[in-house]
Formats: sequence, C-alpha cells, structure tokens
Amino acid sequence: MLPLQYGPLATGVTTIVALLVWLFFSQQERLAVLLVVGVLFGLSLYHAAFGFAGAYRRLLVARDSAGAQAQVVMLAVAMLLFAPVLATGSVFGDLASGAVAPLGTQVVIGALMFGVGMQLGNGCGSGTLFALGGGSTRMLFTLSTFIGGSFLASLHMAWWQSLPSAPPIVLGELLGWPTAVALQGGFLAALWFVLRRWNRVQVVTSGAITWRRCLSGPWPLLMGALALALLNFATLLIAGGPWGITWGFTLLGAKIALLFGWDPALSSFWNSGFQQDALESSIFEDVTAVMDMGLVLGSLCAAALAGKFSPTRVISRRSLMAALIGGLCMGYGSRIAFGCNVGAFFSGVASTSLHGWLWIACALPGSWIGIQLRPFFGLPKL
Repeated sequence: MLPLQYGPLATGVTTIVALLVWLFFSQQERLAVLLVVGVLFGLSLYHAAFGFAGAYRRLLVARDSAGAQAQVVMLAVAMLLFAPVLATGSVFGDLASGAVAPLGTQVVIGALMFGVGMQLGNGCGSGTLFALGGGSTRMLFTLSTFIGGSFLASLHMAWWQSLPSAPPIVLGELLGWPTAVALQGGFLAALWFVLRRWNRVQVVTSGAITWRRCLSGPWPLLMGALALALLNFATLLIAGGPWGITWGFTLLGAKIALLFGWDPALSSFWNSGFQQDALESSIFEDVTAVMDMGLVLGSLCAAALAGKFSPTRVISRRSLMAALIGGLCMGYGSRIAFGCNVGAFFSGVASTSLHGWLWIACALPGSWIGIQLRPFFGLPKL
C-alpha cells in the first residue's frame, strides 16, 4: 500500500465537514445525509475501480466479463431492495418512485451517443466524477463539455420529445412486483451465466478483506457492486427516488448560462415546474447536485487514503480533443435519453423500467463505435 496522503485527505474531509455544517445550518438535514451517501458512492467507486466505460471496453475487446458480471449482481441486488418500497409507493410516509421514462427514439439515439462518448471521454457519468476526484486533470475537460452538452440538449428537449415514443413500461406495475422480480431476476441470472461463458480472462482472487483494506482499497468488484446497490437503495429511502448523476450537470450548465444573460423563459423545458424551481433555488438545495459533490469529495478522500492522488499536468492534444468530444456526446446523449449509465441504466433496471434495458442495448453498440474511434485520438482500444 502506498503512503496515505494527508494534504488531499485533509482538503476532502474539511470540505465535506464545511458542506455538512452549511446544510445543517440551512435546515437541509436530508441533503446533509445525502451528501454523506454521495461521499460513500465516491469511496466505493474509487476503491473498487467500478467503471462502466472500462468494463464495456474490456468486455467487447478482450472478452473480460468481470466488470459486466459485477454490474449484473449490482442490478439484481438493487432490484430486490427496491421492489418492496416501489410496490407500496412510499417510504416513511413520504412518496417514493423509481427511475421511469418512455421508450422512444430519443432514448435510442441518446444512449448510442452516450456509448460513443464514454469511450472517448474515458469515463461514464459516475466515472467522470470519481476519476476527477481521484486526480484526473483530463476529466476536467470531459466534465466541462459534459455540462455544456447536457444544458444544450435541455434547450432541444421539446423537439426530441416530439419524436415517436411509447409510454413507460414498468414490469412491476404491469405484471405485479413478485412476478416482475422473478422474471427480471431470472433474466439477470441467465445473463450472468452467459457473460461467465463469454469470459476469456482468468479470474484472479483478491485476498482477504480487512478494515485497513476497506479504507485504503483496493476492493473486489463484487464488494463494489454490493456497496453501490445498498447506497442506491439508501438514496431511494432518503430522497424518495433512486440515484442519478447527470441532472446535476444540466442544472449547473443552466445556472452558468444565466450568468451570461440566458433567458430561461425562452425554453419550454426550463418553464416546467420542477426545472423552474431548481433553477430559482440554490445548487446546494438540489439532491443530485449535492450528491455529485459528495461523490467527487469521496473519491478524493479514497485516492488520498490509497496514496494515489496524483494530478496529471501533461495531456496530448488528441487526447484532449477526445475528452471534449466525449464529454459533449455524453452530456447531450444523457439528457435526451433520460439519464446515463446510473440514472437510466442502473436505477431504471432496478426499478423494472424497460427504458433501462433499451438504454444499455443502445449504449453497447455506441461503445463499440467509440472503441473503434479511440486510436484516431491516440487512445488504446483497451
């Protein structure tokens, strides 16, 4: 294990404490708890190296299915945890709902764009944030166009929503939750076995899990999968809805645009109730934005605990261009597809919404295209 880095760790912990104090004094206790959940997401993602973009790249190029199999386990556990809450529609007396969206052309195109973008940007929605917190300077550029692309897509949402679309299909509501859980659970089990047979890379055992390893990493992929499923469930219980990433980027992009004189009255999307309220409120009052902050800070602390926080200073022009294009594709794609690998795929499938499956069915071909484009930007296919 590398030496613990006290400077970055102190910076991360101090910032977390300051935000917690701010939220508590602002009487935002629920958001304070969700900030901590976001921190734990960052810690889990970093220590388990639980990326989606890299997992798909290894699956498609090297037939290494370990990352994809871990995602299947994560989905199955989250679904089992979600089902009782979503079946009742409430938690602790408050409304609770899953990640649900229509099945439409915009999901197909958006997920395809996102798949291309996450291979060029070298990260997905969550991957961009945890790599940034871990010290990846390149991710600053990916995140900047991710935010810009997400905001740009919000201005075009009326047009995208006019394209052919089918209403949301939630298996739990259509078939009943016990039947839906059994059906989707069986499919996930079959998918896990197919991925296992597809695998051509020898599985390496990772050794015993100790308290020291829990703090400094690395974690086995399975441990990361279970942690993410539990934390997503905690988000559902506390926030009344599952984990999302990219809405925070869209909102931040809109708030930046306001500084440059943008008029939200010109956009039908930003005149809707939820969006209008979010735009008029502080960024520190938005669930997704606060959890995104927590994720970055959690991965910063994780990198410091592992002794691996080391920002890069030199980025080639071609790699920089790939980061910018990748971020733009992910931002635009995630907005029109109702989310990214987290909000659309992970939380959607865990909610038994078929748009989550449509999303991944289109994101994987997009990933394949993105992998073929990587050498043009000086990036290895694997």
